[in-house]
Amino acid sequence: MAVPLAVLLKREHTSERIERPDVLYGQASQSKKGEDFTLFKAECQRVPGDGSTTFSVFALFDGHNGSEAAIYAKENLLNNVLGAMPSDLTRDDWLAALPRALVAAFVKTDKDFQNQAHSSGTTVTMVIIDGWVVTVASVGDSRCILESAEGSIYHLSADHRLDADEKEVERITASGGEVGRLNVIGGAEIGPLRCWPGGLCLSVL
Repeated sequence: MAVPLAVLLKREHTSERIERPDVLYGQASQSKKGEDFTLFKAECQRVPGDGSTTFSVFALFDGHNGSEAAIYAKENLLNNVLGAMPSDLTRDDWLAALPRALVAAFVKTDKDFQNQAHSSGTTVTMVIIDGWVVTVASVGDSRCILESAEGSIYHLSADHRLDADEKEVERITASGGEVGRLNVIGGAEIGPLRCWPGGLCLSVL
């Protein structure tokens, strides 16, 4: 019988030691617009053919203004992460190098997609699970949440929404973008802060 990750984490903390958790996954629903995609890879290997180096990857891509960016990120982001990792690392060194590789892969995927001159975009939330280590990287506002066995909720990602992130507003304006609310007749501003061009209320790839 499979045991949920949250229960295994509780056992780990109470010293009922288990080598590595079983990872179960599923998909509850998907938007009918055809712009959202998921990636599930439960049996990746750091060293091909070595089952002891197995890790799992899960990602969510919430596309907007078309599906091109979400599809491109789904097809290329993981390969860019693995391509940014130095070879012949121990597990501990691999895990230590993973955050930097994720940043490099997000940047490369974004730049490579921009060269294709599409106008769509996507949020990305990627979770990599290696044994008891969970690494999360995200851009946009697709949230990653962990519920513990005791029912506590942990937010493992931060929303890149302009209303809640002053530094992101500064970054966008420094890059030549504009941030403001929608204008209605008479000049009144309504709604959340949005990034222009595009008019999204979050910043994404």
